[in-house]
Amino acid sequence: MNAPAEIAVIKQHLIDPEICIRCNTCEVSCPVGAITHDSRNYVVDPDKCKQCMACVPPCPTGAIDNWRTMPKAIAHSLAAQFEWDELPPELSTDELAAAGVTADVEIAEPTPAVLPAAASGEEPFDSAAFNATLPPWSAAHAYTNLYGPKNPTTATVVGNVRVTQVGREYDTHHLMLDFGAMPYPVLEGQSIGILPPGVDDKGRPHHARQYSIASPRNGERPGYNNVSLTIKRVLEDHQGRPVRGVASNYLCDLKVGDKVQVIGPFGASFLMPNHPRSHIVMICTGTGSAPMRAMTEWRRRLRASGKFEAGKLMLFFGARTKEELPYFGPLMNLPKDFIDINFAYSRTADQPKRYVQDRIRERAADLAVLLKDPNSYFYVCGLKSMEEGVVLALHDVAQQAGLSWDKIGPALKAEGRLHLETY
Repeated sequence: MNAPAEIAVIKQHLIDPEICIRCNTCEVSCPVGAITHDSRNYVVDPDKCKQCMACVPPCPTGAIDNWRTMPKAIAHSLAAQFEWDELPPELSTDELAAAGVTADVEIAEPTPAVLPAAASGEEPFDSAAFNATLPPWSAAHAYTNLYGPKNPTTATVVGNVRVTQVGREYDTHHLMLDFGAMPYPVLEGQSIGILPPGVDDKGRPHHARQYSIASPRNGERPGYNNVSLTIKRVLEDHQGRPVRGVASNYLCDLKVGDKVQVIGPFGASFLMPNHPRSHIVMICTGTGSAPMRAMTEWRRRLRASGKFEAGKLMLFFGARTKEELPYFGPLMNLPKDFIDINFAYSRTADQPKRYVQDRIRERAADLAVLLKDPNSYFYVCGLKSMEEGVVLALHDVAQQAGLSWDKIGPALKAEGRLHLETY
């Protein structure tokens, strides 16, 4: 028998603030807008959440996968969730009974999520629907969550080099960290969390910031227990107002010998294929180049070894100007028969704006061949605003070549061949 309305019971969906790394994947993957955030916590609105589980697979830490049996009338509010530093405990049997919940009370069943219809009445193009949550079948095993906020490990800064042109607005650094004797195994496409020192405006320790690893699996310096990161100094918010990013400025200002508190690693799906003749198409903007640099360098080392038969390697890299594009010099030195590089600049003086999706359409003939090949893998990393345009461009490339996106799109997702990591 159904529970009376006054004691309707739900499995309330909650996010663990202790292990959440604020990567935003849950919010962008929620089709009903139930997840939001402030400067500290990501939270779930119990009145909007349909428990469709769309946000669970993309979460790199498992922070999203938490549930509490709660009488709906006293469900944890958004205001309460914003203030949490840790999840509250489950209600005990006695506490549930005191709220009128008995063993025979039925828990409300999840409701399938439905995307809102487009204003025109047409079905909206949902780029996130094609994002793979499984890694490529040949990807190496990824270790995750070895260190958390309560047991971070310590890394030593062994290098800090600016990788954008000096004197320009965007200040991007290549930071190298060494873990010494502490194990910290990583793969290309994974990320780490940095714990900035100090406290926020409420006197609480700063939460971890997530950064993609820019070095291959055997280290920035081969054979050493080290990783590199690509860090852009943040000096303004998305509205252009002056603000000094807590973690980015801390990291950009580090000196050789400084110590850093690190958690992670994170991520088990945005991984590269390892089987011979596999093709990789990398599409990125700005610091979204970090995982692409890691994949490129690993393929370059494999090529130098002469022990791996690689497929095609393509890069579509966007920035406002050439001067703001990280690693421009090293990229230009890579052999043309090793990597096919396509730059797109949106703010070059006296030139039309060009974005990565424009370059994708220009290379339609080559990309159509790769879209048909089950050995092709596509990786997109950068600002969230680029995601829909890029996936829509791939859709158009397929359709114009006479391929069915209705077949290719779902196959890319199901086979771990299209990975979107945008923020």
